[in-house]
Amino acid sequence: MLDDAASLWTTLEDTNMKLTDTALRALKPTDKVQKLSDGCGLYLHVTPTGSKLWRMAYRFEGKQKLLSFGAYPTLSLRDARKLREEAKEQLVKGIDPGAEKREAKAAVIAKEREERDTFESVAREWFAKYGPTLSPKHEAKLRRYLENTLFPVLGRKLVAHLEPADFLAVVQPAERMGHNETAHKLMRLCGQVTRYARITGRVKYDVAAGLTEALRPVQNTHFAAVTEPEAIGRLLRDIDDYTGHTSVLFCLKILPYVFTRPSELRLAQWSEFDLEGAVWRIPAKRMKMRREHVVPLAHQVVAMLRELHRYTGNGDFLFPSIRALTTPISDMAPLAALRRMGYAKDAMTLHGFRAMASTRLNELGFRADVIEAQLAHKEPDAVRLAYNRAEYMDERRPLMQSWADYLDGLRNETA
Repeated sequence: MLDDAASLWTTLEDTNMKLTDTALRALKPTDKVQKLSDGCGLYLHVTPTGSKLWRMAYRFEGKQKLLSFGAYPTLSLRDARKLREEAKEQLVKGIDPGAEKREAKAAVIAKEREERDTFESVAREWFAKYGPTLSPKHEAKLRRYLENTLFPVLGRKLVAHLEPADFLAVVQPAERMGHNETAHKLMRLCGQVTRYARITGRVKYDVAAGLTEALRPVQNTHFAAVTEPEAIGRLLRDIDDYTGHTSVLFCLKILPYVFTRPSELRLAQWSEFDLEGAVWRIPAKRMKMRREHVVPLAHQVVAMLRELHRYTGNGDFLFPSIRALTTPISDMAPLAALRRMGYAKDAMTLHGFRAMASTRLNELGFRADVIEAQLAHKEPDAVRLAYNRAEYMDERRPLMQSWADYLDGLRNETA
């Protein structure tokens, strides 16, 4: 029986006779690949492991190509022949059946993906990549916006089916309550998700693009700041006269001299400081732009730090809480101290020390690029940033010393 079957396949290969189900069922694998033709390019590819695969060889635009149909017996001889005839019809019409099959498969995959890509699933995928680049505080805030406001309304909707009206419906309630800035933040967040969906091929168009124009504009307000020289001197003297908690006092005394963001100083740890080298290196994880920032320390600041070290140097934080050395003072503590000194919110804020330094240093004639580098503002060009970080360091150290001397001079002036 086996000899008869072998004789049969030899005959089929030699004479290109059409295959039969009887012959296919009797077929046994050998130690070599077998290619058994059914005519017009259709053949059964039999491997030594016993798999039987329908394939069709054809030429298109002068190139030899191969089309795969499926495995026998899942795909019967009759169905394989039907697929061959369909492929031949496509060739007559000038259509590459292989390319057509790939496009059809891609369309099916795209449809399946579209039907499982909800706004929430795409947003979480985007946030998993974008979130770690943010400060912990900003990351937590965006997560709350997503989970508490956007997901309950948009989460289960397919991102490919969303319309501008869907985004406006979830954002406009905040606008109606007068929270214009929140409404704009929510809409920008929606736009980040839909742009990610477009970039990753989930949608063809970013339907949230430009929708902030449908919202009432945000009236930008700047942090209140004392910037006039006489008023700066008075503020410095008021800080010196403050009689509250040591951590709060030194935080307010040092902040005007280093003019970092308030949280960057408030959360500072002794391990970040090289007092001998007069340098403070703020780690990237605590910076808004997520990159390390170097602050040259004027000799006045080093002196204040050495004095502070006598009180808090046995812990990690420069400004520990009154309750425990293991936690820093709260963000409200220095602000509350300013208020007790008589500085209302429309007169001075903790961020105002940055505006104070920026205003006066520009007035004093220091280069704007150097001031911006010391403020750790975002640099638009990454290459330029890398250059500037090295280039400006020689200018930032004398800038910080000159600024400290200037502040001392204002403090010592009396009205």
